[in-house]
Amino acid sequence: MIYSDKVMDHFANPRNVGTLPDADGIGQVGNPVCGDMMSFYIKVKDDKLADIKFQTFGCGAAIAVSSMVSEMAMGKTLAEAMAITNEKVAEELGGLPKNKMHCSNLGADALHKAIEDYERKSASGAAAGTAAPAASEHDDHDEECSCPYCDGPVEGLEDVCACNHCEIELVECPSCGNYTNKAGETCVSCGAKTSA
Repeated sequence: MIYSDKVMDHFANPRNVGTLPDADGIGQVGNPVCGDMMSFYIKVKDDKLADIKFQTFGCGAAIAVSSMVSEMAMGKTLAEAMAITNEKVAEELGGLPKNKMHCSNLGADALHKAIEDYERKSASGAAAGTAAPAASEHDDHDEECSCPYCDGPVEGLEDVCACNHCEIELVECPSCGNYTNKAGETCVSCGAKTSA
């Protein structure tokens, strides 16, 4: 498999890796088939992306895509960042092998979900007069709960839910309260250890 020099550079020296504990928006996407998982964290100031961090579990192409997306979006307005597409990401990286193009989809989607999360929190915070706490998103397992791996609907009782889209068993993370893979060792949202 041949990768461009740019892909190799972003894989070997990824930019903006990490988390933002006080993130204004968080976006998570994953492909349970290939195992790639991406989480993006954003800080917004004056309608622009003031800071971006990401965590990616996946292949070299997935890491390179996440790094490139973070660089492409940094300092952009929310509208400009929402206009970043998988095609633009792949083009900026000098192309990706056909069987790795799905990685560019994930990168752009994770960024877009982080922006949508920020906009949703901003709208609900303005309506209620304060920002809603992030962990309350999954309280009582209401109809709005969604799988962090595929964004499909979640059904179930107590702490174990079965996603009826990708059929991953989910549990609530004891640290952040968000859903994560029951079989995983760390939380996909906050990175906390979830298994003994």
